[in-house]
Amino acid sequence: MGRGGDRRRAQAYDVELGMAVSLAQQGDEDGFATAYRLIHPGLLGYLRGLVGNDAEDVAADAWLEIARDLRRFRGDGAGFRGWTATIARHRALDHLRKQKRRPRTSLIEQDVLELPGRADTVDAALESLSTQWALGQLRELPPDQAEAVLLRVVVGLEGPAAARVLGKRPGAVRTASYRGLKRLAEQLTSGSGPHRAADTARGTVKDET
Repeated sequence: MGRGGDRRRAQAYDVELGMAVSLAQQGDEDGFATAYRLIHPGLLGYLRGLVGNDAEDVAADAWLEIARDLRRFRGDGAGFRGWTATIARHRALDHLRKQKRRPRTSLIEQDVLELPGRADTVDAALESLSTQWALGQLRELPPDQAEAVLLRVVVGLEGPAAARVLGKRPGAVRTASYRGLKRLAEQLTSGSGPHRAADTARGTVKDET
């Protein structure tokens, strides 16, 4: 299915998420459980990219804050993804400051790469890569590029939403994402990565321009 179908799936995903969040804000436990089910895999994947094996603990802290402040949230499903990613990032940076380490991409797992509801051809590029190759290449990206790619592909945030999470201008985040994807595509076309994803990655980089 083409990008139009992907967008429709993403919209349906965000509609379901928005309804679940609205119910959760009214104290509905099933609504909160649905929101958790839809958000947690991507959030955990993003945190794995920042804090590695400590992601589960940081995610638990993030969800405590999300649950505590849920009634203050205003927005739709897409906005909720950005809001929860911002909270998770703050918790990750707090964790890293305590350990005196800089954020770096450390893990992406195949189940995270297969999350529903992403509308971008970026998905096709990374979904076509072997997991181990993708892990190695993302570790080599500069932190700003790696995090921009993580937010686009794992969390599913578009440029402006990712920029809000990172506290940067949308143009800077688009540039970081483009450079990260371009570097991945160069590795693919150089013969050092899986050949079957090369054409997809080239199309992805073209879409980013």
